[in-house]
Amino acid sequence: MTSTAKRIYPGATIGIIGGGQLGKMLAQSALRMGYKTAVLDPAEDAPAGAVCHTFIQADFSDEDALKQLAEVSDVLTYEFENIDAHILRELVSDYYVPQGAETVLTLQNRESEKNAVKQGGATVVPFENVYHDADIQSFISEHGYPVIVKTSTGGYDGKGQYYIDSDETLEDLNIPFQDADFIVEKYIDLEREVSLTAARSAEGQVIIFPLQENLHRNQILYRTIAPSRLDYTASATEEVHKIMEALHFAGVFTVEFFIDKAGKLYVNEIAPRPHNSAHHTIESCNISQFDAHILSIANQPMPEVYQHQDAVMMNLLGVDLDRLDDTLFDYPDWHVHLYGKTERKPERKMGHVTILTDNVEETLKEIKADFEKES
Repeated sequence: MTSTAKRIYPGATIGIIGGGQLGKMLAQSALRMGYKTAVLDPAEDAPAGAVCHTFIQADFSDEDALKQLAEVSDVLTYEFENIDAHILRELVSDYYVPQGAETVLTLQNRESEKNAVKQGGATVVPFENVYHDADIQSFISEHGYPVIVKTSTGGYDGKGQYYIDSDETLEDLNIPFQDADFIVEKYIDLEREVSLTAARSAEGQVIIFPLQENLHRNQILYRTIAPSRLDYTASATEEVHKIMEALHFAGVFTVEFFIDKAGKLYVNEIAPRPHNSAHHTIESCNISQFDAHILSIANQPMPEVYQHQDAVMMNLLGVDLDRLDDTLFDYPDWHVHLYGKTERKPERKMGHVTILTDNVEETLKEIKADFEKES
């Protein structure tokens, strides 16, 4: 039990840094439980702005605005983790932020994240820091092609990543080493990608959600099946507990894993917040990841998780809405979530659909026939 942990009761205000879809669904869970919410986001039309008591439109680097959010809140959390280190440390020092600063700052940097995971005893993909092409070539000499070069900070949905499968590709890429720090990783011959979502309260209670099987397209999560059809729950849970020992977590977090063709499990990345792959929990489980996050940062007791029914979750990108606008609600078994974003872009996440099922394989066939019929 941490000495700073305290119970936050309904009626109190939960401040959320970030007003995207995650902030919106966090606020909806908080409101249902009787909490008030305050949200800060740069966008005037941020999705969470429609479901909060107080909305502050300001940049994430606006220290005065963040302090304003903290002043009207009894507890602070975030759906957006790339917060300036100086500002985050100051908020943690002066206000109640159960998640603290050091873990999220460690996870902002791929190098420090992977080193922390490795030092905790979990298995990571072979990697090295690189500062010029010669470093990449040295790594390739040891591990072979293909490899992936990634920015150490920032980057999501495949941004800031370079796939290299030959000397010619490396020569042609012209990676901007002068603009950012980079790491190089061995490219894994993937059998499957899975993720495990967990929540830990400020006092240390832990709950674990079912293992999720994920499919990405163009580096963006396309589909999640829960529970995973590959049973790696025990080994993934063991890895998550190692990570929790190495890093202090409060709230919901998700660990993404690779499974290679030989069946070996590797930790890929950690998201210290609600995660796209666990959206299905809103309908499929007795407690959603968003409920769990609110309960955990409020230091309220959390129930053991159980899943009512198997689930398939599909992301709705802008290009999907272009195809499905007129038919989205023609399927009564689809649980449709639209985030309320006003600007539609082809690869922007605009919503998601969850389908509960007693037969995953049949549901996948139906999705191919209906959801994908015009793609």
